[in-house]
Amino acid sequence: MYIIIAIIAFGLLIAVHELGHFTAAKLLGVRVNEFAIGMGPKILKKQGKETLYSLRVFPFGGFCAMDEDNEAVDSRSFTAQKRWRRVVILAAGGFANILAAFIIVIIIVSGMKSFGGTTLAAIVDGFPDDGANGLQVGDTILSINGERIYYTDDFLFMMDFFGKSHVDVVIRRDGEKITLNNYNLVRRDFIINGESVHRFGLTFNILEANLKEGFKHSCYMTYNFVRLIRLSIAQLISGAAGVKDLAGPVAIVDAMNNMGQAAPTVGVALLNIAQFTAFIGVNIALVNFLPIPAMDGGRILFTFVNWVIEKITRRKLNAKYEGYIHMTMMVLLMGLMVFILINDVLRIIRG
Repeated sequence: MYIIIAIIAFGLLIAVHELGHFTAAKLLGVRVNEFAIGMGPKILKKQGKETLYSLRVFPFGGFCAMDEDNEAVDSRSFTAQKRWRRVVILAAGGFANILAAFIIVIIIVSGMKSFGGTTLAAIVDGFPDDGANGLQVGDTILSINGERIYYTDDFLFMMDFFGKSHVDVVIRRDGEKITLNNYNLVRRDFIINGESVHRFGLTFNILEANLKEGFKHSCYMTYNFVRLIRLSIAQLISGAAGVKDLAGPVAIVDAMNNMGQAAPTVGVALLNIAQFTAFIGVNIALVNFLPIPAMDGGRILFTFVNWVIEKITRRKLNAKYEGYIHMTMMVLLMGLMVFILINDVLRIIRG
């Protein structure tokens, strides 16, 4: 059941992205030749007044065809539009994913009764680094290694991300900012109520989930998705993570399925899958915004570069050369996707 839910969720993310392009194009009067959900052979199709709507066999993908790489012949073609219109249409897919993710997050948060804050309400007995030179009850943790902390969930994530060694912690104490450099804040074994537990030993304040706090929490949760992707990309650039660590649709569906199987109840499973779906939606948006040829961000970049060149040379560039660049990169990206697909399958087989 969870595999089917995961496939539907991923397919909806792609549909939302392409629907963003489609809606912006229609609102701006641009002709759309075909709007497709999925890739491969058509399962269903319906010819509209000017657009062919199709559902294809493979749920991982989709497109909104607008003659993007052809010389302008039709005044309603994508190429014939003013630059700002093209940028709006190209950016609309990513913004649609972010908006959909934010709506999912709001729905999830609306069911919460409280949130964990970042002010220390208690410190377990035996905590080794408390006091004036460490953490104290009443301190508010502001950042971990330069990353802002808004809620307890942020603290836990950042400590899992950075906390395998000492971290730099910025706190607010009595209205003053204090930096604890190279602070040994790690999970330890403590005895609480006669039981041995492995935790940081900190208890944070609780915030009531009213309308204002719920909206703030939704905004910060969506922002944290963006931050996680930024940190992941930084790891790829620095070499801390490699191409083998990238995950494609197969791994995403498998991860959603595992979330569902591991959850104690169906309700919790659906909430976990919904949150992960929102994260993947933001991921799709940001990856498409990257200034890489064949991606939406690459097309936006070329729109700006072409404008600069035309201003300098007073000549309009031949659109076919940009098309060659996008096509070449598309072939390379397809090769990368095949590699990721094989890697995903092998990772699942290896368990």
